[in-house]
Amino acid sequence: MRCLHTQKLILPLAITVIFGGALIPNSIQAQPAPQAKIRPPAKVATRVHITEGPALESVKDNLAIIRWKTNNPGGSDEHFGVVHYGTDPKHLSLMAKSHIRLNQNHTYTVFRVRVDGLKPQTTYYYTVDSMQGNGRSDRVKSAVSHFTTP
Repeated sequence: MRCLHTQKLILPLAITVIFGGALIPNSIQAQPAPQAKIRPPAKVATRVHITEGPALESVKDNLAIIRWKTNNPGGSDEHFGVVHYGTDPKHLSLMAKSHIRLNQNHTYTVFRVRVDGLKPQTTYYYTVDSMQGNGRSDRVKSAVSHFTTP
């Protein structure tokens, strides 16, 4: 009895191997996976400029969130908002950056960067910039701004 059951399983398998699945209905044959369309990077903007901000969105004892808006910089979809900061306006040696994915269908981009590890009751000076995922700057450096942690 067991041998008969095994033969019933082996026969369809053998037919599939010999005929390459030609006898299996299309509804159960493996279908090729659809290929994702990868868009080429958008053309890099001739000039990226800040249209709003930078501004302090929120601040706590040890962190701040800086926000600004630019025209869409184009280039790679992978981008970073970058904040250069420090306690001396002439030496902004610290850096914070936050990942963003550009929407190439928008004419603008909003950047938000979280700056961690701040000291309470301290004045910080900062500038903002943005860069592509490959590290290439969008060359959009702001003027120096400042805030004081509570």
